[in-house]
Amino acid sequence: MVSIQHNFPPLTGEDSADIQRWLAALSGVYSKPEISHLREACEFAAQLYDGQLEVTGTALLQHALGAASILTGMNMDYEAIAATVLHAIPNFLEHSAPVLTSRFGKPVAALVEGISQVERIRLFSEMRQNEAVQHIESLRKMMLAMVQDIRVVLIKLAERTQTLRNLSGASPEKQIQIARETQRIFAPLANRLGVWQLKWELEDLSVRILEPVLYKKVAKLLDSRRVNRESYIADMLAQLRQALDDAGIKGEVTGRPKHIYSIINKMKKKRLEFEELYDVRALRIMVDDIQNCYAALSVVHEKWQPIASEFDDYIANPKANGYSSLHTAVIGAGQLPVEVQIRTQKMHHDSELGVAAHWRYKENKKSDAGFDDKISWLRQILAWKAELADGMQAQFKNDSQQDRVYVFTPQGRVMDLPRDGTPVDFAYALHTDLGHRTRGAKVNGSIVPLNYKLQNGQRVEILSAKLASPSRDWLSPQLGYLKSPRARAKVRHWFKSQNSEDSVAQGRVLIEREMQRLGITSVNQEKVAQRLRYHKLEDLLIALGCNEITPHRVGVAIQQEVPARQLTISPRASQKPRASAPGSVLIEGVDNLMIKLAHCCKPVTGDPIVGYVTRDRGITIHKQDCAFMQCIPEDKQDRLLHAQWVV
Repeated sequence: MVSIQHNFPPLTGEDSADIQRWLAALSGVYSKPEISHLREACEFAAQLYDGQLEVTGTALLQHALGAASILTGMNMDYEAIAATVLHAIPNFLEHSAPVLTSRFGKPVAALVEGISQVERIRLFSEMRQNEAVQHIESLRKMMLAMVQDIRVVLIKLAERTQTLRNLSGASPEKQIQIARETQRIFAPLANRLGVWQLKWELEDLSVRILEPVLYKKVAKLLDSRRVNRESYIADMLAQLRQALDDAGIKGEVTGRPKHIYSIINKMKKKRLEFEELYDVRALRIMVDDIQNCYAALSVVHEKWQPIASEFDDYIANPKANGYSSLHTAVIGAGQLPVEVQIRTQKMHHDSELGVAAHWRYKENKKSDAGFDDKISWLRQILAWKAELADGMQAQFKNDSQQDRVYVFTPQGRVMDLPRDGTPVDFAYALHTDLGHRTRGAKVNGSIVPLNYKLQNGQRVEILSAKLASPSRDWLSPQLGYLKSPRARAKVRHWFKSQNSEDSVAQGRVLIEREMQRLGITSVNQEKVAQRLRYHKLEDLLIALGCNEITPHRVGVAIQQEVPARQLTISPRASQKPRASAPGSVLIEGVDNLMIKLAHCCKPVTGDPIVGYVTRDRGITIHKQDCAFMQCIPEDKQDRLLHAQWVV
């Protein structure tokens, strides 16, 4: 690789001092070689960031160091910290990837590129501020689908948190736009990934901008009672620990803080005043097993008076998503309500990482199983990262197979397609009529073939004709024009509805041709259609005319419907059947067909046998009890033919 050199003037005294102070604070966290790498990253960034301001008016270098400090507090590795410092480099340096790779290594360069991709998605999202909820959900999925390293998402969350901390320096319009975007995209991502310290701050700081009056009211109420509330909870914890010890119950007891956004959300959702909330003061008990959950509940209810209407047993009756826990509320000292949650360690783990993940019932969203598995995997990686040994950073990588691809319309709308989806799939996902009229496509401004495989984050534009129709080639799996079953069904429906008469006529020609090949003069075609699971003959003829079923398969059904004595199949119509020698095989009276004995069961004369019609090797003879015969799927049962040995 060619090393690209950049000669910058010396750093200003102020920037140098800031970097030195910041690095000094990290000296006990990272090794000397790592600190050296971080110093180089800071000095390189400082030269390019010189004079540049973040959207809040904060110096870009200060913003980058602030975001990096957030991740330092989360015990992130030095590569993630260096990438955070360098995250804006692509905005000020052309062809930044080879430069960053040369100076800081491929992992850091890949992280910076990942951050740039996420930022491009964010810019598209500004075009859809009033978009429906399902498309915002697709935007979040796209972010996770695009990044190959979970640290990219964490860096972006930290960078957004740092922006919100200084948001007062932005214009009022920009403040509202950033706060709304945070609530719609970034806070839910932090929530789903279990990054609670960032989730709470993102939510609280954004609601401070969007609902300032209500925020100040709740904040004032909390501040006026903070010392008393913390003292109150500490006293409750001490009493509860003592009561559990006296009952011989081992458990972990903690206070569960309620954040301003959460309080506001509950007040609005349940139409309650602040004084009516039961969980402003909250405790959580975690024990070893279910028996101790109920034992702990008994201790709580004996210690304090329960509020009957606030008891929920999600252990005996789990929520639909599998969430399990005991929820109760009691009247503590001073007649103040306190919420108590009781669960096992496994329940807590499941609520954080499993199918009952907290984000699903909190956000009341539906999600596909594949995406849920990925979220669970990512959250477990976050939980394990502190335990990863040196040299195991590869486990951060998201190498799980994606089964969806997320692309943009020219207007910034997110479209969710199957993996390897094409522009034709994209067009049909937008509108059926657009799909029918598709004649070309552009991806990121460049013309591509219609069977081009789309990638995450690409911008797709469809070129269409006013009067046009689908191509039959689109239905060919080998040509790769359609991946979506739904789009394929729309194309088939078009041909059925537009050309049903032509398809019926073509189907009649093909079925008569097949009967002629078989030497059959008459057959009950309605029964042939029913044998192939079509309700009526017309449906079979249309399917045959539209290439949805092969003539060969229809021919096999005809053979099964016609008595063996009527069959006189021959490769050539004029050829006469030959007499069969002893030890040969008779297939329902058929002669002169290529017949082969199966290698799997090796039938011999006298064994009960059955014929199986292959695609290109004629008929294979198997024993009736052959394992292969027992595993033939139902949709291929029509290939079986009666066979017997000639004696």
